[in-house]
Amino acid sequence: MDRRRPLLSLLVCLSFWLGGCAAGGDPRRPIPTTLIPAKAPAGQLVVVLPGRGDNLDSLTRTGIAQIIQQKWPGADVMLTGLTMPYYRQGQATVRLHDEIMAPARQRYRQVWLVGISLGGLGALLYDQAHPDEAAGLLLLSPYLGDRAIHREIRTAGGLDAWQPGPPQPLGPATFQHELWRSLKDWSHRPERTRTTWVAYGASERFRRSIELMSPQLPASHVLMLPGHHNWKLWRGALEALLDRAGTPQP
Repeated sequence: MDRRRPLLSLLVCLSFWLGGCAAGGDPRRPIPTTLIPAKAPAGQLVVVLPGRGDNLDSLTRTGIAQIIQQKWPGADVMLTGLTMPYYRQGQATVRLHDEIMAPARQRYRQVWLVGISLGGLGALLYDQAHPDEAAGLLLLSPYLGDRAIHREIRTAGGLDAWQPGPPQPLGPATFQHELWRSLKDWSHRPERTRTTWVAYGASERFRRSIELMSPQLPASHVLMLPGHHNWKLWRGALEALLDRAGTPQP
């Protein structure tokens, strides 16, 4: 069974879980992108997945591409408009793969994903569906579902102690459970945990859920900074994660 389509079809619920207004977009059209090339031919591509409040235009204005290329001058950067409507239509992972990742893998030696908030969830879901495609994940304040699954894991004593039981067919009642199962399985995927970094704010709303996930990663791959769930935090956090990840090898 192709796990990609049923998994993302469940994200119709995300707008309810996240609340507030989300950036628009037309999933009948290709995912909008802007490529910012490096000054020299690049062997790496960094693909940026926005949070729920950003679209391609606002993502461009954040200066995130310039931050990435200041630290990784040999990387091309692709900003994307993979916004909430693509998730609501159940197309985000499939479209990300077909329109962006698969073509990029034909051209570049490495393709990295930067995911911000909702985009962090998108990066994790993509890795769940395509575990060998992304060279690395840089996650800024990733959204990791609602409080019920977090309480279940916390009550069990943490993700290592949590017993998810047999895998379940994906559906509205099992989607988050199966996502966390894949995060628990990171303990058997050192190739992923060695290439994943996460940063978040000490005062942000997703702190507790991120701290359920972060013990799966090397301690040096997890960064908590003063701040809230916003770009004031994320700009500095991304610079720090890029430094910690180091310049990708050509």
